[in-house]
Amino acid sequence: MAKARRLHLGAFMRPVSLHTGAWRYPGALPGANFDFPNIKRFAQTLERGRFDAFFMADHLAVLNMPLEALKRSHTVTSFEPFTLLSALASVTEHIGLVATASTTFESPYHIARRFASLDHISGGRAGWNIVTTSNPDAALNFGLDEHMDHGDRYERAREFYDVVTGLWDSFADDAFIRDVDSGLFFDPEKLHVLGHKGKYLSVRGPLNIARPVQGWPVIVQAGASEPGRQLAAETAEVVFAAGSSLASGQAFYADVKGRMDRLGRNRDHLKILPGAFTVVADTDEEAREKRAVLDSLVHYESSIASLSVMLGVDASAFDPDGPLPEIPETNASRSARERVVDLARRSKLNVRQLAQRLGGYSGLAFVGTPTTIADQMEEWLVGEGCDGFNVMFPYLPGGLDDFVDKVVPELQRRGLFRREYEGKTLRENLGLPRPPNQFFKGPVATGS
Repeated sequence: MAKARRLHLGAFMRPVSLHTGAWRYPGALPGANFDFPNIKRFAQTLERGRFDAFFMADHLAVLNMPLEALKRSHTVTSFEPFTLLSALASVTEHIGLVATASTTFESPYHIARRFASLDHISGGRAGWNIVTTSNPDAALNFGLDEHMDHGDRYERAREFYDVVTGLWDSFADDAFIRDVDSGLFFDPEKLHVLGHKGKYLSVRGPLNIARPVQGWPVIVQAGASEPGRQLAAETAEVVFAAGSSLASGQAFYADVKGRMDRLGRNRDHLKILPGAFTVVADTDEEAREKRAVLDSLVHYESSIASLSVMLGVDASAFDPDGPLPEIPETNASRSARERVVDLARRSKLNVRQLAQRLGGYSGLAFVGTPTTIADQMEEWLVGEGCDGFNVMFPYLPGGLDDFVDKVVPELQRRGLFRREYEGKTLRENLGLPRPPNQFFKGPVATGS
């Protein structure tokens, strides 16, 4: 008999809430995004709720919107991901620690070192969210006057992945002998020099860190464009997806898993987790009222800036009360632009209404009682729209506490979510195999 499917849950925690009005909500912690004692508490709450992973997005530019909007943003300051996750590794035991790192502006040697270090420090709980950085303002912080083209970013990302994983495999798992009597610290026959020379990158290697506990930290990806889906099918083990309906989720799920089939990859070795904004209350009406209060706290200056970022054009010049005009092709994220345009057309929203929706949160949202939310999550899982969710909270700490204390027990009661962690590593908890070393043969753990 086939094993019953269970949900996997990640928590989108940087910023601590994607909703622009989150820091202003009654009872919220306004400075939660840059408050380590409370972030530590959030991570421990998530671990108590048996979440798979604590996920940190990252942004490499501050001046990416007008100051009138920026001054209202609670994401203007936040921790550097590796510093924060290394600190959280020491105060948690089971939850995965996933950081975003850009293949567009970073060096693969630095990325390989940082994730290998985090994996060792955490005992095998690290994950790398591979991003190509669509924000053109970030280029200005890395000595570039122009942003790399969309297609080139994905080509570089694919080569970057090969280099980083090759560096992680610099040493065989049993390379470090540490024989005190003979004075032999490691076996040089079990050291591989990468010697990579490609279109975008030239890296000699080897990495100066032992092979990570998990072999490789878990590979995470979030692109939804055609190149992004193909990169996910080829390389990813977790995909943070975007979707607004079960039908769109099912189409994305079938497409990416189908690509895996054609590549000869086991489709169970990739977990697709759509982002899900959750608002929990004792009644559905009360939950909707909470959502309305949140949305009312979003200023137009902030919302029009969010719209500009997602479209890749200056939306402040649009007629606020008119329909969204035709949007030309830009170098911004194609999938984000397409979702926005589709939302405007489908819901017949004018520019002001569209901006207000985006300024809060416009994606998949589960708003209701624990039973209502569990029903919706179960429908997505059973209907093969997902393997779980990357949960976003409306405000902190209350929105997080509500989910862990009320929704998680309901999911557990239905047998849809774990009561205890399956193992010590992120791979074990996700049911992912430990990858064999590309350059050295030997026994490896296989996962479930």
